[in-house]
Amino acid sequence: MKCYIVDAFTKEIFKGNPAAVCVLDQWLPDELMQHIAMENSLSETAFTVKEGDHWHLRWFTPGGEIDLCGHATLGTAYVLSHFFEPDASRYVFQTLSGELIVTRDGDRFSMDFPAYDMKPVPVTDAMEEALGVRPVEAYLARDLVCVLADEGDVIHCQPDMAKLKQLDGLLCNITAKGSKYDTVSRSFAPKLAVPEDPVCGSGHCHIIPVMAAKLDKTDLVAYQASKRGGELYCHIEKGRIALAGYAALYAESDLKI
Repeated sequence: MKCYIVDAFTKEIFKGNPAAVCVLDQWLPDELMQHIAMENSLSETAFTVKEGDHWHLRWFTPGGEIDLCGHATLGTAYVLSHFFEPDASRYVFQTLSGELIVTRDGDRFSMDFPAYDMKPVPVTDAMEEALGVRPVEAYLARDLVCVLADEGDVIHCQPDMAKLKQLDGLLCNITAKGSKYDTVSRSFAPKLAVPEDPVCGSGHCHIIPVMAAKLDKTDLVAYQASKRGGELYCHIEKGRIALAGYAALYAESDLKI
């Protein structure tokens, strides 16, 4: 079985967010897909099967299946465009988050994702203890978003993973207004056995609604300030977010399964 590793939200390997992509003829047992994700030890492994005129897409972290993943969706579209449907410019995926459409314009891929409805929540001492810095605002949907005072706080944050696990939300995303970019962020997922997600697409489905409202903008360029780093070109409108970026193929392998 083929397994591709794609670095998403970057034009260069060793940057962006690596995702494993397995294109299947038919579904494997869930337990086996979970074992593959654990063996790959990446933040996400995507599995996809062609069903009629669309692709059914699922994402597994080392800690379990997840309902939405941006970088592995971009990675899957990249693999399909290079190895399976090179003439297509549009890929339709059925997922746990509904229908997701990815369009290709040259080497750039744009994903149409749902925006999360972010609700303000009180800033707590537990948040400050977990992050080592006190947020100025906090919002919650599937994930927790903590807005910090400035981008330096985001870049230099050294969170306590055990204490992050005790906070509400599946992931904890921290963000602030940037100097070069509209928003600078980082995403942590210790509940999914992923201490830090290098570039998190679904995290930006939480971050962008918050920062777009704060900046009064619908088009934002976002930077994920992990060690690998990555850029996302974002547009928010009517409850949907277009997340666009590039990808680079790192590896093509055969799984002995």
